Amino acid sequence: MTIKEKAAYLKGLASGLNLDMSTPEAKLIDALIDLVSDVCAEVAELSDETHVLNDYIEEIDEDLGNVEEVVFGDDDECECDCDECDDDDCCFEDDECDCGCGECDCSHDECDCGESEEK
Repeated sequence: MTIKEKAAYLKGLASGLNLDMSTPEAKLIDALIDLVSDVCAEVAELSDETHVLNDYIEEIDEDLGNVEEVVFGDDDECECDCDECDDDDCCFEDDECDCGCGECDCSHDECDCGESEEK
């Protein structure tokens, strides 16, 4: 049951009580039910606006990603090089990597430098 349906249910329950609207208690209950209905309408409107804004932000994020790719290029690749052979795809775990990724290791399997690392 949605929040709007719950508010409508409360309004129906109150009207089913056949309250004497001249009493202060009945006036209070009626005012509270009107308040709940108004709050539900505001929440529904804010929810709709939030969905629209979220979609808009996702589009902007996607566009910004495209702009970043054009401006900065693809920087996701590790560009470290082996001290022995200057191969861009070859580096030792203990060497400082130029790209700073900290995940570089070199088995020198495909490296022509002749160096090998014990693992």
